[in-house]
Amino acid sequence: MLLLGARGLRAFGFGFSAVLIGVYLERRGLSPGLIGLTLGLGLAAASLSGLASAKLAARFGRRRALSIAGLLMVLTGLDLALAGPPGLLVASGLTGMLGAASVDLGPFASVEQAVLAEAVPASARNVAFGRYSLTAGLFNATGGLAATLATGDSSGRAFFLLYAAIGVLTAVLPLLMSARVEAPGRPVAFGKLRPLAGLAALFALDSLGGGFVANAVIAYWLHVRFAADVQVLGPLFATVAILQALSYEVSGRLGNRFGLVNTMVFTHLPSNVLLLLVPFSPSLTWAAGLLLARFALSQMDVPVRQAYVVSIVPPEERAGAVAMTGAVRGVAQSFGPVLAGLAIGAASFGLPFFAGGGLKIIYDIALFAGFRNRRAAHER
Repeated sequence: MLLLGARGLRAFGFGFSAVLIGVYLERRGLSPGLIGLTLGLGLAAASLSGLASAKLAARFGRRRALSIAGLLMVLTGLDLALAGPPGLLVASGLTGMLGAASVDLGPFASVEQAVLAEAVPASARNVAFGRYSLTAGLFNATGGLAATLATGDSSGRAFFLLYAAIGVLTAVLPLLMSARVEAPGRPVAFGKLRPLAGLAALFALDSLGGGFVANAVIAYWLHVRFAADVQVLGPLFATVAILQALSYEVSGRLGNRFGLVNTMVFTHLPSNVLLLLVPFSPSLTWAAGLLLARFALSQMDVPVRQAYVVSIVPPEERAGAVAMTGAVRGVAQSFGPVLAGLAIGAASFGLPFFAGGGLKIIYDIALFAGFRNRRAAHER
Protein backbone atom coordinates (compact mmCIF):
# COMPACT_ATOMS: atom_id res chain seq x y z
CA MET A 1 0.00 0.00 0.00
CA LEU A 2 2.86 2.40 0.74
CA LEU A 3 4.31 1.70 -2.71
CA LEU A 4 0.99 2.45 -4.39
CA GLY A 5 0.52 5.54 -2.22
CA ALA A 6 3.89 6.96 -3.24
CA ARG A 7 3.16 6.05 -6.86
CA GLY A 8 -0.18 7.89 -6.72
CA LEU A 9 1.21 11.06 -5.14
CA ARG A 10 3.97 11.23 -7.70
CA ALA A 11 1.53 10.67 -10.57
CA PHE A 12 -0.64 13.52 -9.28
CA GLY A 13 2.35 15.85 -9.51
CA PHE A 14 3.28 14.55 -12.95
CA GLY A 15 -0.33 15.08 -14.05
CA PHE A 16 -0.38 18.81 -13.48
CA SER A 17 3.27 19.26 -14.49
CA ALA A 18 2.72 17.76 -17.96
CA VAL A 19 -0.17 20.16 -18.59
CA LEU A 20 1.47 23.27 -17.17
CA ILE A 21 5.15 22.99 -18.00
CA GLY A 22 5.07 24.12 -21.65
CA VAL A 23 2.76 27.10 -21.09
CA TYR A 24 4.50 27.98 -17.81
CA LEU A 25 7.95 28.06 -19.39
CA GLU A 26 6.59 30.17 -22.26
CA ARG A 27 5.20 32.67 -19.74
CA ARG A 28 8.60 32.75 -18.07
CA GLY A 29 10.14 33.86 -21.38
CA LEU A 30 11.52 30.66 -22.92
CA SER A 31 11.36 30.19 -26.71
CA PRO A 32 9.80 27.07 -28.31
CA GLY A 33 13.28 25.72 -28.95
CA LEU A 34 14.34 26.14 -25.31
CA ILE A 35 11.07 24.62 -24.12
CA GLY A 36 11.72 21.60 -26.32
CA LEU A 37 15.28 21.40 -25.00
CA THR A 38 14.02 21.47 -21.40
CA LEU A 39 11.56 18.66 -22.05
CA GLY A 40 14.21 16.66 -23.91
CA LEU A 41 16.68 17.02 -21.05
CA GLY A 42 13.96 15.93 -18.64
CA LEU A 43 13.26 12.75 -20.57
CA ALA A 44 16.95 11.87 -20.99
CA ALA A 45 17.72 12.49 -17.33
CA ALA A 46 14.66 10.50 -16.24
CA SER A 47 15.89 7.46 -18.11
CA LEU A 48 19.52 7.70 -16.99
CA SER A 49 18.51 8.29 -13.38
CA GLY A 50 16.91 4.85 -13.45
CA LEU A 51 20.39 3.34 -13.93
CA ALA A 52 21.74 5.30 -10.97
CA SER A 53 18.74 4.27 -8.89
CA ALA A 54 19.31 0.56 -9.64
CA LYS A 55 22.97 0.94 -8.64
CA LEU A 56 22.05 2.73 -5.41
CA ALA A 57 19.43 0.09 -4.60
CA ALA A 58 22.03 -2.68 -4.96
CA ARG A 59 24.49 -0.88 -2.69
CA PHE A 60 22.32 0.88 -0.09
CA GLY A 61 18.95 -0.85 -0.36
CA ARG A 62 15.76 -0.21 -2.28
CA ARG A 63 14.08 1.94 0.37
CA ARG A 64 16.96 4.41 0.55
CA ALA A 65 17.21 4.59 -3.24
CA LEU A 66 13.51 5.46 -3.50
CA SER A 67 13.88 8.10 -0.78
CA ILE A 68 16.76 9.77 -2.65
CA ALA A 69 14.62 9.86 -5.80
CA GLY A 70 11.95 11.74 -3.86
CA LEU A 71 14.50 14.42 -2.99
CA LEU A 72 15.15 14.94 -6.71
CA MET A 73 11.46 15.77 -7.12
CA VAL A 74 11.80 18.37 -4.35
CA LEU A 75 14.75 19.98 -6.14
CA THR A 76 12.84 20.12 -9.45
CA GLY A 77 9.80 21.81 -7.96
CA LEU A 78 11.88 24.43 -6.15
CA ASP A 79 13.87 25.18 -9.31
CA LEU A 80 10.75 25.75 -11.43
CA ALA A 81 9.01 27.81 -8.75
CA LEU A 82 11.89 30.02 -7.64
CA ALA A 83 14.51 30.21 -10.43
CA GLY A 84 14.67 33.33 -12.58
CA PRO A 85 17.32 33.00 -15.32
CA PRO A 86 16.31 30.90 -18.36
CA GLY A 87 19.37 28.69 -17.91
CA LEU A 88 18.22 27.59 -14.48
CA LEU A 89 14.73 26.86 -15.77
CA VAL A 90 16.18 24.70 -18.55
CA ALA A 91 18.31 22.94 -15.91
CA SER A 92 15.14 21.79 -14.12
CA GLY A 93 15.07 18.86 -16.52
CA LEU A 94 18.45 17.55 -15.33
CA THR A 95 17.05 15.90 -12.19
CA GLY A 96 14.98 13.41 -14.18
CA MET A 97 11.83 14.39 -12.27
CA LEU A 98 10.31 16.98 -14.61
CA GLY A 99 7.20 14.87 -15.16
CA ALA A 100 6.94 15.83 -18.82
CA ALA A 101 5.88 12.43 -20.09
CA SER A 102 5.01 9.00 -18.78
CA VAL A 103 5.19 8.12 -15.08
CA ASP A 104 6.87 4.94 -16.32
CA LEU A 105 10.22 6.78 -16.57
CA GLY A 106 12.45 8.09 -13.82
CA PRO A 107 14.53 6.93 -10.88
CA PHE A 108 11.56 5.30 -9.15
CA ALA A 109 10.51 2.92 -11.93
CA SER A 110 13.35 0.39 -11.88
CA VAL A 111 13.23 -0.18 -8.13
CA GLU A 112 9.45 -0.10 -7.73
CA GLN A 113 8.81 -2.57 -10.54
CA ALA A 114 11.38 -5.01 -9.13
CA VAL A 115 9.65 -4.80 -5.75
CA LEU A 116 6.22 -5.33 -7.29
CA ALA A 117 7.31 -8.41 -9.28
CA GLU A 118 8.38 -10.13 -6.06
CA ALA A 119 5.49 -8.93 -3.91
CA VAL A 120 2.80 -10.94 -5.74
CA PRO A 121 2.56 -14.52 -7.03
CA ALA A 122 3.71 -15.03 -10.62
CA SER A 123 0.16 -15.97 -11.66
CA ALA A 124 -1.10 -12.56 -10.50
CA ARG A 125 1.78 -10.53 -11.93
CA ASN A 126 0.05 -9.24 -15.08
CA VAL A 127 -2.96 -7.97 -13.13
CA ALA A 128 -0.72 -6.50 -10.39
CA PHE A 129 1.18 -4.43 -12.94
CA GLY A 130 -2.15 -3.32 -14.38
CA ARG A 131 -3.27 -2.17 -10.91
CA TYR A 132 0.07 -0.41 -10.40
CA SER A 133 -0.48 1.53 -13.63
CA LEU A 134 -4.17 2.09 -12.81
CA THR A 135 -3.23 3.84 -9.56
CA ALA A 136 -0.88 6.14 -11.43
CA GLY A 137 -3.45 6.81 -14.13
CA LEU A 138 -6.21 7.88 -11.75
CA PHE A 139 -3.98 10.21 -9.77
CA ASN A 140 -2.47 11.51 -13.00
CA ALA A 141 -5.98 12.41 -14.17
CA THR A 142 -6.66 14.26 -10.94
CA GLY A 143 -3.44 16.21 -11.33
CA GLY A 144 -4.31 17.17 -14.90
CA LEU A 145 -7.71 18.39 -13.77
CA ALA A 146 -6.18 20.37 -10.91
CA ALA A 147 -4.02 22.22 -13.47
CA THR A 148 -7.12 24.17 -14.55
CA LEU A 149 -6.72 26.22 -11.36
CA ALA A 150 -3.45 27.68 -12.65
CA THR A 151 -4.55 30.97 -14.20
CA GLY A 152 -1.30 32.91 -14.24
CA ASP A 153 2.41 32.92 -13.52
CA SER A 154 1.96 33.22 -9.74
CA SER A 155 -0.41 30.25 -9.55
CA GLY A 156 1.99 28.28 -11.73
CA ARG A 157 4.71 28.93 -9.17
CA ALA A 158 2.37 27.73 -6.43
CA PHE A 159 1.78 24.47 -8.30
CA PHE A 160 5.49 23.79 -8.57
CA LEU A 161 5.94 24.52 -4.85
CA LEU A 162 3.24 21.88 -4.34
CA TYR A 163 5.29 19.63 -6.62
CA ALA A 164 8.24 20.05 -4.24
CA ALA A 165 6.02 19.23 -1.25
CA ILE A 166 4.88 16.02 -2.96
CA GLY A 167 8.54 15.17 -3.40
CA VAL A 168 9.03 15.43 0.36
CA LEU A 169 6.22 12.91 0.95
CA THR A 170 7.55 10.51 -1.68
CA ALA A 171 10.95 10.69 0.01
CA VAL A 172 9.49 9.76 3.41
CA LEU A 173 7.09 6.94 2.44
CA PRO A 174 9.73 4.43 1.24
CA LEU A 175 11.49 4.64 4.62
CA LEU A 176 8.29 3.33 6.23
CA MET A 177 8.19 0.20 4.07
CA SER A 178 8.95 -3.26 5.42
CA ALA A 179 12.45 -4.73 5.01
CA ARG A 180 10.84 -7.42 2.86
CA VAL A 181 10.92 -5.05 -0.12
CA GLU A 182 14.71 -5.40 -0.31
CA ALA A 183 16.27 -7.65 -2.97
CA PRO A 184 16.39 -11.39 -2.17
CA GLY A 185 19.87 -12.81 -1.74
CA ARG A 186 22.87 -10.82 -2.86
CA PRO A 187 21.74 -7.64 -4.69
CA VAL A 188 22.93 -7.28 -8.27
CA ALA A 189 22.74 -3.90 -10.01
CA PHE A 190 23.21 -5.18 -13.56
CA GLY A 191 23.39 -8.83 -14.55
CA LYS A 192 23.61 -10.52 -17.93
CA LEU A 193 21.51 -8.07 -19.89
CA ARG A 194 22.53 -9.28 -23.35
CA PRO A 195 19.18 -11.12 -23.90
CA LEU A 196 17.45 -7.75 -23.53
CA ALA A 197 19.54 -5.96 -26.18
CA GLY A 198 17.18 -6.56 -29.11
CA LEU A 199 14.13 -5.72 -27.02
CA ALA A 200 15.76 -2.56 -25.72
CA ALA A 201 16.58 -1.45 -29.27
CA LEU A 202 12.93 -1.78 -30.24
CA PHE A 203 11.85 0.08 -27.10
CA ALA A 204 14.24 2.87 -28.13
CA LEU A 205 12.55 3.14 -31.52
CA ASP A 206 9.11 3.31 -29.88
CA SER A 207 10.29 5.91 -27.40
CA LEU A 208 11.90 8.08 -30.05
CA GLY A 209 8.48 8.24 -31.65
CA GLY A 210 6.89 8.84 -28.26
CA GLY A 211 9.17 11.80 -27.60
CA PHE A 212 7.63 13.64 -30.55
CA VAL A 213 4.20 13.29 -28.96
CA ALA A 214 4.89 13.39 -25.21
CA ASN A 215 1.96 14.81 -23.25
CA ALA A 216 3.73 18.10 -22.62
CA VAL A 217 4.50 18.44 -26.35
CA ILE A 218 0.89 17.71 -27.32
CA ALA A 219 -0.38 20.22 -24.74
CA TYR A 220 1.95 22.89 -26.10
CA TRP A 221 0.98 22.02 -29.71
CA LEU A 222 -2.72 22.44 -28.89
CA HIS A 223 -1.91 25.77 -27.25
CA VAL A 224 -0.03 27.03 -30.34
CA ARG A 225 -2.32 25.55 -33.01
CA PHE A 226 -5.76 26.20 -31.48
CA ALA A 227 -4.95 28.75 -28.71
CA ALA A 228 -6.04 26.22 -26.07
CA ASP A 229 -5.30 27.46 -22.54
CA VAL A 230 -4.88 25.50 -19.32
CA GLN A 231 -8.63 25.67 -18.60
CA VAL A 232 -9.11 23.50 -21.69
CA LEU A 233 -5.91 21.47 -21.50
CA GLY A 234 -6.44 20.46 -17.87
CA PRO A 235 -9.80 18.68 -18.33
CA LEU A 236 -8.63 17.21 -21.64
CA PHE A 237 -5.54 15.59 -20.15
CA ALA A 238 -7.48 14.55 -17.07
CA THR A 239 -9.82 12.65 -19.39
CA VAL A 240 -6.80 11.22 -21.19
CA ALA A 241 -5.42 9.93 -17.91
CA ILE A 242 -8.76 8.38 -16.92
CA LEU A 243 -8.99 6.55 -20.25
CA GLN A 244 -5.44 5.34 -19.82
CA ALA A 245 -6.16 4.18 -16.28
CA LEU A 246 -9.16 2.14 -17.42
CA SER A 247 -7.07 0.61 -20.19
CA TYR A 248 -4.42 -0.43 -17.65
CA GLU A 249 -6.97 -2.47 -15.73
CA VAL A 250 -7.99 -4.26 -18.91
CA SER A 251 -4.41 -4.76 -20.08
CA GLY A 252 -3.36 -7.38 -17.54
CA ARG A 253 -6.42 -9.49 -18.28
CA LEU A 254 -5.79 -9.29 -22.01
CA GLY A 255 -2.20 -10.33 -21.36
CA ASN A 256 -3.41 -13.40 -19.47
CA ARG A 257 -5.73 -14.37 -22.29
CA PHE A 258 -3.82 -13.49 -25.48
CA GLY A 259 -0.18 -13.25 -24.39
CA LEU A 260 1.98 -10.28 -23.44
CA VAL A 261 3.54 -9.54 -26.84
CA ASN A 262 0.22 -9.92 -28.67
CA THR A 263 -1.41 -7.50 -26.23
CA MET A 264 1.43 -4.99 -26.67
CA VAL A 265 1.21 -5.00 -30.46
CA PHE A 266 -2.50 -5.26 -31.20
CA THR A 267 -3.51 -2.49 -28.83
CA HIS A 268 -0.64 -0.19 -29.80
CA LEU A 269 -0.86 -0.35 -33.59
CA PRO A 270 -4.40 1.11 -34.01
CA SER A 271 -3.55 3.95 -31.63
CA ASN A 272 -0.68 5.01 -33.87
CA VAL A 273 -2.88 5.10 -36.94
CA LEU A 274 -5.15 7.52 -35.04
CA LEU A 275 -2.09 9.58 -34.14
CA LEU A 276 -1.30 10.16 -37.81
CA LEU A 277 -4.76 11.68 -38.28
CA VAL A 278 -4.47 14.35 -35.54
CA PRO A 279 -2.66 17.02 -37.66
CA PHE A 280 -5.54 16.97 -40.16
CA SER A 281 -8.00 18.12 -37.48
CA PRO A 282 -9.89 21.24 -38.61
CA SER A 283 -10.72 22.30 -35.05
CA LEU A 284 -9.80 21.74 -31.41
CA THR A 285 -12.85 19.50 -31.00
CA TRP A 286 -11.70 17.15 -33.76
CA ALA A 287 -8.13 17.11 -32.43
CA ALA A 288 -9.33 16.36 -28.91
CA GLY A 289 -11.60 13.56 -30.13
CA LEU A 290 -8.84 11.85 -32.08
CA LEU A 291 -6.41 12.21 -29.20
CA LEU A 292 -8.90 10.71 -26.73
CA ALA A 293 -9.51 7.75 -29.03
CA ARG A 294 -5.77 7.31 -29.43
CA PHE A 295 -5.00 7.50 -25.70
CA ALA A 296 -7.72 4.96 -24.89
CA LEU A 297 -5.44 2.39 -26.60
CA SER A 298 -1.92 3.80 -26.67
CA GLN A 299 -0.85 2.99 -23.11
CA MET A 300 -2.48 -0.41 -22.84
CA ASP A 301 0.89 -1.95 -23.63
CA VAL A 302 2.57 -0.42 -20.55
CA PRO A 303 1.61 -2.93 -17.80
CA VAL A 304 2.20 -5.97 -20.00
CA ARG A 305 5.55 -4.55 -21.17
CA GLN A 306 6.61 -4.06 -17.55
CA ALA A 307 5.51 -7.59 -16.64
CA TYR A 308 7.33 -8.98 -19.69
CA VAL A 309 10.67 -7.30 -18.92
CA VAL A 310 10.82 -8.39 -15.26
CA SER A 311 9.80 -11.95 -16.21
CA ILE A 312 12.55 -12.77 -18.70
CA VAL A 313 15.42 -12.17 -16.24
CA PRO A 314 16.28 -13.66 -12.80
CA PRO A 315 14.71 -11.92 -9.75
CA GLU A 316 17.98 -10.38 -8.55
CA GLU A 317 18.50 -8.71 -11.95
CA ARG A 318 15.04 -7.19 -12.32
CA ALA A 319 15.86 -3.66 -11.18
CA GLY A 320 18.81 -3.53 -13.56
CA ALA A 321 16.72 -4.89 -16.44
CA VAL A 322 14.03 -2.26 -15.92
CA ALA A 323 16.68 0.46 -15.56
CA MET A 324 18.55 -0.59 -18.70
CA THR A 325 15.50 -0.80 -20.93
CA GLY A 326 14.17 2.41 -19.40
CA ALA A 327 17.46 4.21 -20.03
CA VAL A 328 17.50 3.23 -23.69
CA ARG A 329 13.86 4.22 -24.05
CA GLY A 330 14.29 7.54 -22.30
CA VAL A 331 17.43 8.66 -24.11
CA ALA A 332 15.77 7.92 -27.46
CA GLN A 333 12.60 9.69 -26.35
CA SER A 334 14.53 12.78 -25.29
CA PHE A 335 15.31 13.75 -28.89
CA GLY A 336 11.63 13.98 -29.79
CA PRO A 337 10.59 17.07 -27.79
CA VAL A 338 13.63 19.04 -28.99
CA LEU A 339 12.78 18.37 -32.64
CA ALA A 340 9.06 18.82 -31.97
CA GLY A 341 9.68 22.16 -30.28
CA LEU A 342 11.63 23.39 -33.30
CA ALA A 343 8.92 22.10 -35.64
CA ILE A 344 6.16 23.82 -33.69
CA GLY A 345 8.15 27.05 -33.63
CA ALA A 346 8.55 26.85 -37.42
CA ALA A 347 4.82 26.21 -37.90
CA SER A 348 5.44 22.64 -39.14
CA PHE A 349 2.47 21.55 -37.08
CA GLY A 350 2.07 18.06 -38.46
CA LEU A 351 5.67 16.89 -38.14
CA PRO A 352 5.58 15.69 -34.49
CA PHE A 353 2.56 13.48 -35.18
CA PHE A 354 3.77 12.09 -38.52
CA ALA A 355 7.22 11.31 -37.12
CA GLY A 356 5.90 9.88 -33.86
CA GLY A 357 3.16 7.77 -35.40
CA GLY A 358 5.36 6.46 -38.20
CA LEU A 359 8.19 5.35 -35.92
CA LYS A 360 5.77 3.69 -33.53
CA ILE A 361 4.11 1.70 -36.32
CA ILE A 362 7.53 0.40 -37.41
CA TYR A 363 8.17 -0.62 -33.79
CA ASP A 364 4.89 -2.53 -33.55
CA ILE A 365 5.60 -4.54 -36.67
CA ALA A 366 9.20 -5.31 -35.64
CA LEU A 367 8.21 -6.32 -32.10
CA PHE A 368 5.63 -8.80 -33.36
CA ALA A 369 8.03 -10.24 -35.92
CA GLY A 370 10.89 -10.64 -33.47
CA PHE A 371 9.29 -11.61 -30.16
CA ARG A 372 5.89 -13.18 -30.77
CA ASN A 373 7.33 -16.65 -30.04
CA ARG A 374 9.34 -15.67 -26.96
CA ARG A 375 7.13 -15.90 -23.92
CA ALA A 376 7.75 -14.70 -20.37
CA ALA A 377 8.46 -17.28 -17.67
CA HIS A 378 5.00 -17.01 -16.10
CA GLU A 379 3.04 -17.25 -19.37
CA ARG A 380 1.35 -20.54 -20.16
